[in-house]
Amino acid sequence: MCGIAGFIGNKVLEDSKISAVKNLIKKRGPDTQNHESFYVGSTNYNFFHSRLSIIDLNSRSNQPFQKKNCTLIFNGEIYNYLEIRKDLEKQGVQFLTNSDTEVLLESYLRYGKDCVQQFEGMWSFALFDGNTNELFLSRDRFGEKPLFYIETDHGIYFASQTLFLKELYGNQLDINFNQLNRYLINGYKSLYKQNSTYYNNVNELEPGRNWIIYPNLKYKKEKFWIPKYNPQKMSRQDAIDNTRELLIKSLKIRLRSDVPLAFCLSGGVDSASIASIARKEFNYDVKAFSIIDPHINYNEYDNIQETVNDLECESVKVYLKPDNMLDRLKKLIEYHDAPVLTMSYLVHSILSEKINQSGIRVACMGTGADELFTGYYDHFNLHLYEMRNHPEFDKYLMDWENNIKGFVRNSFLKNPKMYFDNLHFRDHIYLNNKYFQTFIKSNFKEEFKETVYTKESVLRNRMMNEMFNEVTRPILLEDDLNSMNFSIENRSPYLDSQLFNFAYTIPNEYLIQNGYNKNILRESMKGILNDNVRLDRRKKGFNAEINSIIDLKNPNDIEFMLSDSLIFNYIDREKMEKLLKRDELPNSFGKFIFNFINAKLFLELNT
Repeated sequence: MCGIAGFIGNKVLEDSKISAVKNLIKKRGPDTQNHESFYVGSTNYNFFHSRLSIIDLNSRSNQPFQKKNCTLIFNGEIYNYLEIRKDLEKQGVQFLTNSDTEVLLESYLRYGKDCVQQFEGMWSFALFDGNTNELFLSRDRFGEKPLFYIETDHGIYFASQTLFLKELYGNQLDINFNQLNRYLINGYKSLYKQNSTYYNNVNELEPGRNWIIYPNLKYKKEKFWIPKYNPQKMSRQDAIDNTRELLIKSLKIRLRSDVPLAFCLSGGVDSASIASIARKEFNYDVKAFSIIDPHINYNEYDNIQETVNDLECESVKVYLKPDNMLDRLKKLIEYHDAPVLTMSYLVHSILSEKINQSGIRVACMGTGADELFTGYYDHFNLHLYEMRNHPEFDKYLMDWENNIKGFVRNSFLKNPKMYFDNLHFRDHIYLNNKYFQTFIKSNFKEEFKETVYTKESVLRNRMMNEMFNEVTRPILLEDDLNSMNFSIENRSPYLDSQLFNFAYTIPNEYLIQNGYNKNILRESMKGILNDNVRLDRRKKGFNAEINSIIDLKNPNDIEFMLSDSLIFNYIDREKMEKLLKRDELPNSFGKFIFNFINAKLFLELNT
């Protein structure tokens, strides 16, 4: 796990700029920071790398890694590197290190750009092939590892974070106010409806993409992975057994590390399953880190403690208080070089800090399970629609009425047949956005749109949009930024290509049973996960409530929010003042206030 940055073009980078970039990327890789440059004809190549040592701690695996006329900088992990290495050794390849970095390079030399098809892992990398004079960049299937870039007349800049990119580029970047408005009005689920960032002319290499750049700066981009929904006939037991096998296999290779791992533990099924597999299947010495929010809607203490007691593992609990949260948020925005997506990720940064203070460098997360196995309340509504012609539809409906309705707070989702009347209804996703539009002085308006991944199932299409556009993708960027701010590597066992491919073959009728979402996952964890957690129907996760972070009754906090700022060139100050005086704030209003604070701080840091 590391930080990378680079430049290819006809410009010479100043020594001061090289030193500044090396210093900036230190948090992502505190062990070593290196820079290499060379020319091919008149084209100047620059590679920056900072290393957080996880696999093969020896300095021989430092980067830029050079071998056989190739130079590689790599951020991520190839989890199945031992299997690939064994195969390459059978073909006569001799290795100089025990690293996955060298396996990546040798795989490229053997298979070319198709090498990524073999990789199970997370990555963004840049590999210069001196044999062809091509620069090969790639990003993993789910977008776990970021890669930002700027194209100019004099060359192409790329980096793991926009913060590094800005320093490397050297010129002021203009704020993309359309993106800022999306965040304010529609929330984080709107941010990846198009390939935009908070800065004009800064883009991300999309997940599952390869990028070949030639010395003349011409290039081509190619998709190497296209996620598909491919339902297959199978028994419910086969779905359960195969899910169990693949999840255990996924975690097994993600436990590979020369340093210990932490487990981020919430009260839900997702993270608790991962920790329980590690302990019970692999006898791993689990150390769990958890956030405790005292608010009644988010307090997960009981379920967390159930898992801790069951596993007899060490537990570190962080109790939320609004003290100094604004200062923390400002520092976080400065490092992210972007607004923080949700209150949950302000909270998550505290967890990352605690993990860092414990001397641990790797953390396992439950990210992606909701999008594989039906984790959200609207999935029930969509599932009911899909089961409308099923002979047991009345039972599915009764299960929802008896077991789920009472947990649902969103007024739209309290109608179990909401999709029967309007299959394209999505107002619950951009909740109250029409009201929030009235706060914006500009005439910004973007209606909800959805990518068509499959026409066979509206439920699966919804889940794939959540995975690749709306939820998992933005969350992965937050996970990366939060963890790397404290030199922590995140691993997400649910984001495994084999597990994904299988999950999207499971017949829809199996996904929700007896009022239980994630039924296949829950059943696959029988005998591994504590039953009190496994059979808890409430939606759990790393969440927080606005008053657990900011005291809206504190005059100093109110004064800060209403103080003179560039934000009020774009937002109506009087309307904000009235909003902050309200006695009751629905959850969506609390989210808007949080986003407003973030936008205010982001603008102040960039002017």
